[in-house]
Amino acid sequence: MYSLGIDAGGTYTDAVIIRDSDGKIIDSNKSLTTYPDLLTGIRNTLNELDPHYLEHVRYASVSTTLATNSVLERTGYPVALILANDSDIPNRAKIEHFTLVKGGHNSAGNEVCPLELEPVRDFVLSVKDKVSAFAVSSYFSVRNPDHELRIKELIKELSGLPVVCGHELSQDLGAYERGITAYLNARLIPISSHFMEAVSSEMRRRKIDAKLMMLKCDGSVVGISEALKRPIESIFSGPAASLVGAAYLSENEDCVVIDVGGTSTDVSLIHRGVPELSESGAVVGGWQTKVRAIRMETSAMGGDSHVWIRNHIVNIGPRRVIPLCLAAVEFPELIEKLRQNQVILRNQMGENLQPTKFFLRSGLKATDLSPAEEELLSRIGDRPLTVSEIYWNENRLPNPGTLDLLIQKRLVKTIGFTPTDALHVLGEYTQWNREASVIGAGILASLSDTDEDELCFSIKKDVARNMALNLIAFLLEDVSREEIEKVLRGKFFAGFKVDLPVVLLGGPVRAYAEELAEFIDAEIIVPEHCNVGNAVGAVAGKGARKLEVLIKANYTESKYNLKTSSFVTFFPGGREEFASYHEALEFGEEIGSKLIMNYMSDAGLDTSEVSIDMHRNDIVTHEGGLPVETKLIFSGIGEAGRKMEVE
Repeated sequence: MYSLGIDAGGTYTDAVIIRDSDGKIIDSNKSLTTYPDLLTGIRNTLNELDPHYLEHVRYASVSTTLATNSVLERTGYPVALILANDSDIPNRAKIEHFTLVKGGHNSAGNEVCPLELEPVRDFVLSVKDKVSAFAVSSYFSVRNPDHELRIKELIKELSGLPVVCGHELSQDLGAYERGITAYLNARLIPISSHFMEAVSSEMRRRKIDAKLMMLKCDGSVVGISEALKRPIESIFSGPAASLVGAAYLSENEDCVVIDVGGTSTDVSLIHRGVPELSESGAVVGGWQTKVRAIRMETSAMGGDSHVWIRNHIVNIGPRRVIPLCLAAVEFPELIEKLRQNQVILRNQMGENLQPTKFFLRSGLKATDLSPAEEELLSRIGDRPLTVSEIYWNENRLPNPGTLDLLIQKRLVKTIGFTPTDALHVLGEYTQWNREASVIGAGILASLSDTDEDELCFSIKKDVARNMALNLIAFLLEDVSREEIEKVLRGKFFAGFKVDLPVVLLGGPVRAYAEELAEFIDAEIIVPEHCNVGNAVGAVAGKGARKLEVLIKANYTESKYNLKTSSFVTFFPGGREEFASYHEALEFGEEIGSKLIMNYMSDAGLDTSEVSIDMHRNDIVTHEGGLPVETKLIFSGIGEAGRKMEVE
């Protein structure tokens, strides 16, 4: 039997087939990601895999950028947010439908303000025909979810629409951030449902009878039913996939991973087979969430970063373009256009006004455009144009600001010279049309007073230096990037040594290994199949669940002092009060393990393979006394229905 891993990334969609008996990768493929319809890219990738293996796939797992892209581009479905507290909403301009009502609890889970349901009723009735779901958050709902649950019940009664509560997604304190997490999650549910149903139907169409899973942003996997309840947890699953994949491919449970993608370079770490997570929640599209994602250092420099010239200086990024070598395969006329070497005055040059840059429509629907944007967009078609061709009949260049707005709105795609083109020129990566890259390099070299090879070597070294910068900045959290860069750019009798293996992932990443070794002293590993590491990570992920149970003393005030009257056990989704500490502790230990097992079962994981560890922290005020607070941290690891062994 076989297992299938699929990663729909920002640039490429990868797929791998792994033989279950020995964990060997027996087939793999890469195709360009198709945006906004990711399914087409997945279908193209699967088309090139051996159908015999596909027929015998019994386990499949998917990693996707869908949730991240949706949040960044604000393409989620409309959702209403209800906060039960007495404060204002930060960034309220970003949320069209929201309201504040009185309610909430304190850190002990006691009600501090009675919940007012009448304003909730009025708000729900006023917006229920304008939204697809509701999100609810109340103060200290992680200590007592009663107000959230009462609001949820009323919404269901009045509208019948889906309701997502903050306490269902996170145990962390922060009512507003939990509310935002619930809000974004509710927006993503219809999109994720549509995508996963499309993937499921494609599997059925190919007669693949497999258990379908999805990778989360902490590197663990869950079954589809559980994934659809919490699609927000799939944001940044790409970096998580690369981390898990790198550990699997390199056979290292302790390593640092540098993943060079098309848009960015990401660094992350795995220790004892478990990804290191960020203490604070993931930030996506300016939203601070309570989603636990892997800790990573990232920069906007990747294989598809735009290389452009201004005042003889070579700039790389931050924006991504389609490489000349790749675009020339689909649009052969680019070769002749490059040879014509359009003339742009040096004082006019900027990121968008470059002799090696081309523009074409993305195919997305245009809405809310200014007259200037509409007029400029009307001149751009489905075939690439140079900047001087856009207004060819008026002998002028487009307004750079207006052109930039159309690019930001993803209505216009861009083609340009990239580090991938530089590798084509140097002959170190020649998957696409090298001629387009060579002509482009010649044009840029003349603008930077150098030659083609020198320009491309310089670009290659800059990418390697950026990889080293991200790596060291990740490992030395309290040292500024500026200070690290001084060392990397200087010539000193000292440098950086990394004690963990450094695993490289990404299509042409093998070309950068030698240059990277000039900046850091480390064991650098470029594993076989490094170009499809994310797809390997999607299928190699295990089930994982971490939760906290808190036991606190409950005090009553007497005439002379405070007296312990009871102990309260707080757990995800509820609280229980006990007369003695030992009863509260016993219940806490039982409920924590039970919740882990329930999660594994709901996630579609094999509960017979689950291992649970518990760590206990006590706060004691005087020697020999009972703890006034005990925190139980449960960690569960489970197999995702299959075992992969490496020879």
